[in-house]
Amino acid sequence: MKTIDELLSEGVSGKRVFVRADLNVPLADGVITDDGRIRAVLPTVKALAEAGAKVVVASHLGRPKGAPDPAFSLLPAAERLGELLGAPVAFAQDTVGPAAHEAVDGLEPGQVAVIENLRFNAGETSKDDTERGEFADRLAALADVYVGDGFGAVHRKHASVYDLPARLPHYAGYLIATEVGVLKKLTDDVKRPYVVALGGAKVSDKLAVIDELLGKADRLLVGGGMAYTFLKAQGHEVGISLLQEDQIPTVTEYLERAAKNGVELVLPVDVVASTEFPDLKTKAPTEHVVVDADRIPADHEGLDIGPRTRELYASKLADAATVFWNGPMGVFEHPDYAEGTKAVAQALVDSDGFTVVGGGDSAAAVRTLGFDESAFGHISTGGGASLEYLEGKTLPGLAALED
Repeated sequence: MKTIDELLSEGVSGKRVFVRADLNVPLADGVITDDGRIRAVLPTVKALAEAGAKVVVASHLGRPKGAPDPAFSLLPAAERLGELLGAPVAFAQDTVGPAAHEAVDGLEPGQVAVIENLRFNAGETSKDDTERGEFADRLAALADVYVGDGFGAVHRKHASVYDLPARLPHYAGYLIATEVGVLKKLTDDVKRPYVVALGGAKVSDKLAVIDELLGKADRLLVGGGMAYTFLKAQGHEVGISLLQEDQIPTVTEYLERAAKNGVELVLPVDVVASTEFPDLKTKAPTEHVVVDADRIPADHEGLDIGPRTRELYASKLADAATVFWNGPMGVFEHPDYAEGTKAVAQALVDSDGFTVVGGGDSAAAVRTLGFDESAFGHISTGGGASLEYLEGKTLPGLAALED
């Protein structure tokens, strides 16, 4: 895999460089609430612009239906990119049409343009190779060189991620090179003890990675909504907590395999529970209780790990040489149920080991809860991509960057 440093050494002055970024930032009424993914691609965009390239930045945002939708416009991301660069950024109101060509043709060396949301064109996500290829051909007409730096999308077989690199000289940007280097530390030559903390809503989202980690991790801490399927598999009542009954046989097998393999699989010993799900907009206080994990009342829902579990998990993370964390421990967006996620994040900050926050909601939680990002070894920009890499899958966007 060639890197951007090799591209820069070859010279890019005056060349049109297509940067496939991941600007899929969260928006609230058109306002960006977390610009982490934009900041993550800055080193690549800056280096290319400073070397005199005409930089064409492209990304998806949200899940529009293959047609323009103002709610998913990349304009706010383009404006924020310009603010962070300290330089004007041109914005094209289409992906491969007249506006895109006009914006790119108008670039001087060192200038940057952003084209509109790639998913406004059905060819971007099409499962039909021909349709996807035709869109890639039209994107290729905008550039001389391709730089892949949208790690959060490399697990997708999409036109701009998979098909476009085959049509242009291609290189990995700084972000992708960093992300792959970090993930190799979690798979190839892991320093032990290796502790993995998994949370999030559904256990089904993490089955494949759990299956893989049962042969690699020393300790596996489970929290979030997915924990209740594990607790149910142990024979405990979980009230009205999030539960995937159909996954109980698989989870039971995982519990048995963990014991057989000597992997310490740790579940909550107490939870914060309520009869109502909190209002995440108003953040209004809710009635809630702390109960033992095996004594959740029938009319209560577990919404966070409890104080004893927070201490337990912190102790299980304290001696780790390597930590990977993906998924919040509870409904961290509400102050009544944020303490579990905060405790795990703090345990990573306090750790002397190599700590990786596995993107997605975990990365959002770190920022929402006010942690200094530099206190962690690495904060990934791609939750789904990170998990699929750890599962041992071939990621289309990385495969496309190989020579």
